[in-house]
Amino acid sequence: MVTVNIMSGADKIKGQGVLSAHDEQVNLVKEIKDFNIEENKIERCDITHFHTVNLEYFLLLPFLKNKSTTVGYVHFVPETLENSLHLFKPFKQIFYKYLIKFYSSMDKLVVVNPYFIDILNNYGIEKNKIKYIPNFVSSDNFYKKSNKEKEELRDMFDIPKDKFVVLSVGQLQKRKGVLELIELARSMPDIEFLWAGAAVFGKMSEGYEEIKEAISNNLPNNVHFLGLINRNRMNDIYNLADIMFLPSYEELFPMCILEAMCVNLPILTRDLDIYNGILFDFYTCADNNDEFKKLILKLRDDKDFYDKMSKKSRDGNRYYSKDSVKHMWEEFYKECVRGNNNGK
Repeated sequence: MVTVNIMSGADKIKGQGVLSAHDEQVNLVKEIKDFNIEENKIERCDITHFHTVNLEYFLLLPFLKNKSTTVGYVHFVPETLENSLHLFKPFKQIFYKYLIKFYSSMDKLVVVNPYFIDILNNYGIEKNKIKYIPNFVSSDNFYKKSNKEKEELRDMFDIPKDKFVVLSVGQLQKRKGVLELIELARSMPDIEFLWAGAAVFGKMSEGYEEIKEAISNNLPNNVHFLGLINRNRMNDIYNLADIMFLPSYEELFPMCILEAMCVNLPILTRDLDIYNGILFDFYTCADNNDEFKKLILKLRDDKDFYDKMSKKSRDGNRYYSKDSVKHMWEEFYKECVRGNNNGK
């Protein structure tokens, strides 16, 4: 029996994608036959898999590396943190160096987007120690509800049944496109815009004061910030919507896209290179608010186009199926064990 010890401190801050990714990955690999999955055990195991970059984990490495293959999960790199958190400059420089040191110290790394293999390689990390395994979302937790159930949800949230609803999900940070969404909504008063998420890092969140002011002062009536929603309620939020809109300027592999695909919502994003290798033709995209407006109106008014993009979303959900991603993890963990037995 192969023992995998998954270490994570992601639950200290609710409402972040790292926590969702951790929960889904742990539940998934627990289904792999002949693998014993432990969590946050201070002991030597065949594989020690770090989801977060806590300093105490780094200090444990000399104790673990003798008999364990260490795996680091890359949820972010300095480039993605730059516009996410407002950090004191000297501390930021130290943390970025620590982050790369942490990744470099791992025997293996897992990235959720192949785009980041070259970025890590530019930091001196060899490509042959980096493995791409996509994020995963269980269709047991996220699924399309019946039309009657959707109507009941709209009644519950006081959303007219005949309104076209655009949903965005994410932390309240400037890189997420929050301010652009507010301006877009201002130009489309007959469409409802929902945003699920909060500034979970408080004043450290980049653009905190600017976003707070925009939400507090003269917010259009058709924009609704729902705040932090417990993940066990998020399926209801997706089923309130007609499309999923992600105006972010930077992402890795957003869990919210996978969750929306489970509900078969058409996906509209900003045109980013990082999506090319993971979303293929499962989505549509644009570069600015004028183009976003045209696509949103087309999705509302052109039933054939809407049905086409809904089917694309469903295809994406099938592509990232449980069996496919679980098989990737099983093969990767077996590879780690073989490497450990052969002196890594």
